[in-house]
Amino acid sequence: MSEIFPQRSSSMKSLRTKPVAVWLLIGVGMIIIQILLGGVTRLTGSGLSITEWDVITGTLPPMNQQEWMVEFNKYKQTPQFLLLNYDFTLEDFKFIFFWEWFHRFWARLIGVVFAIPFIIFLFQKRFKDEMIKPLVILFLFGLLQGAVGWLMVVSGLTGDAIYVKPARLMLHFLLAMGLLCYTFWFALMLLVPGEKRIIHKPFKKLTLGIIVVLVFQLGFGALMAGHKAATAAPTWPDINGVFIPASIFSKAGFLDLIENKITIHFIHRSLAYILVVLVILWTWKSYRIYGSKLFTGTRWLPLLLVILQVILGIYSVLTSIKIVPNHWGIFEWLAALHQLTAMLLLLSLTWMAYLIRSDNT
Repeated sequence: MSEIFPQRSSSMKSLRTKPVAVWLLIGVGMIIIQILLGGVTRLTGSGLSITEWDVITGTLPPMNQQEWMVEFNKYKQTPQFLLLNYDFTLEDFKFIFFWEWFHRFWARLIGVVFAIPFIIFLFQKRFKDEMIKPLVILFLFGLLQGAVGWLMVVSGLTGDAIYVKPARLMLHFLLAMGLLCYTFWFALMLLVPGEKRIIHKPFKKLTLGIIVVLVFQLGFGALMAGHKAATAAPTWPDINGVFIPASIFSKAGFLDLIENKITIHFIHRSLAYILVVLVILWTWKSYRIYGSKLFTGTRWLPLLLVILQVILGIYSVLTSIKIVPNHWGIFEWLAALHQLTAMLLLLSLTWMAYLIRSDNT
């Protein structure tokens, strides 16, 4: 991490960098909203309603009946319409179109919010030499995320696909979470002085280890969403009456891990339980460490969020039997909150990973 983000020097403590930090935190907030919009797009089945990637001309939605019919006719050529939504009216199409359009519009807005202040700060010479590499990586990260998002959409527009490929959805989601944490870490570099961080190498390793487990758990959460797997086992604490389903041993190989809905359920839940235990251990250890007010005042956050995340996950699964196609109900609300809490949990652990240093450098 230190190779990507150079350590804060005295030049980066200048008040001149604070507007840059605020700009980055605004980006963090906008990325959170963007990920939530992606979740709403998925939950409403809207992701394949726009069949082209028009970066400029696609900024505005259809403005009249004729333009709406042009877009609707394009959608009628997709496998999703032919095999699933063949009874859609134009009004139905307008609903799903809105969410996909808004998701893309917000992505464009993030680009504008990144570009305009960047140019202003460049002329104001607010960027120190240490900040150039992270800024370039941040920009490339954003471009990569957009490209992967389009490749994900394309996977649902051919053959007999009625949804995007779950593996590509997982990649798109994890890249978004990576972009979120990268931006947040960069902002922390500019805002948190070194004396407010603590030095504890073993605890730093534990924190990073928990983040790795969480990333895997989030990946399988994305597979749950991509396969719409909640209804495959709408029970808890068991999985359709058993705790270790025999079906998870029915096949071998990596593909089974990302395609078998029951296997995905089992791994996603198991990693959640492991996370709870690890975060409880982490919290217990944290209260045995003397640190700054920033550390002691926020060390309770990961435990609160991981418990809330598990509760929301359980109720999301249990209410999945109430899913009504093309209707926003209790399951959709819980699933959206589950995703939001996942982001906040990851950010809380990223915050802690930043506050804990391995050494004095």
